[in-house]
Amino acid sequence: MREATLGQGLTVPAVGLGCMGLATPAGRGERAAATVARALDLGVRMFDTAGYYGGGAGEEALGRLLGSRREQAVVATKTGVVHRDAGPPGLDGRPEAVRRSCEASLKRLGTDVIDLYYLARVDPAVPVEDSMGAMAELVAEGKVRHVGLCEAAAATIEQAHAVQPLTAVQTEYSLWERHVEREILPACRRLGIGFVAYRPLGLGMLTGERPDMGALPPYDWRHRDPRHQGEALARNLDLAARFAALAAELGHGAAELALAWLLSRGGDVAVIPGTLDPGHVERDAAAATMPVTAAELRRVEELFPPGCAAGERYAPPMMRMVDQG
Repeated sequence: MREATLGQGLTVPAVGLGCMGLATPAGRGERAAATVARALDLGVRMFDTAGYYGGGAGEEALGRLLGSRREQAVVATKTGVVHRDAGPPGLDGRPEAVRRSCEASLKRLGTDVIDLYYLARVDPAVPVEDSMGAMAELVAEGKVRHVGLCEAAAATIEQAHAVQPLTAVQTEYSLWERHVEREILPACRRLGIGFVAYRPLGLGMLTGERPDMGALPPYDWRHRDPRHQGEALARNLDLAARFAALAAELGHGAAELALAWLLSRGGDVAVIPGTLDPGHVERDAAAATMPVTAAELRRVEELFPPGCAAGERYAPPMMRMVDQG
């Protein structure tokens, strides 16, 4: 498995596994267990979850499925977001909340240390320096190895990094969501911080598989995603179909090409596609070694100029939580 060099000396496989699905009913089945096992077998060792996924159910599932193979994994989890059964999540970046959340995550994961601990969103009611101060204490106590920050503006990243050196910034990044290229990714590189891309396949839209919205279970995030609704969905499906056709013309799978493009952005970029399908893990891992030419990458970029996706990334309440600064 090709590796990505993040900050603070952490090297991880370039392709990890997003584990939000483990917090859903599907995450309790044999297929989920097979997915985690297959990921480890393939060298997909970075597993990304959060304390608020399913009110802690995601961490519990991951800890259980890693079991005796915990030492083979790089476990990343998150704090700063408060789970709510209805409506948008809340934010809580207070130092005491960060510490309390870490203790709960350690217990649910069944581990003594979290490899990479993110502040998932910046709480506008709490200076980011205060939240990072709590993270620094957790590192000093040996409960956390590395610290990260999610969905923060470039200036906020710099403020946080001055208090506790950041290993990674995690933000949505894909062929059709390239906003990080303006300021966030350059800031990370200036400061020596690695980048972890979530939603690298656009919630499945860039895989070449057309989503059947009517067949998706009610808990599937796409029911709430603006880019999977109405006219935006129709426009995005057209773009996705054109990409799938281009991938086929070039002799590649659509998902593999989308991930290979991201990995071509630099050796400091890792991706965490989410799935509960062992076959998809195999497909995604293959992208790390798939040969792709500069000419092919140029053709892909011509199809996906910045801002090409229809619809916002999130509904308005959650859009107000991203790129905080």
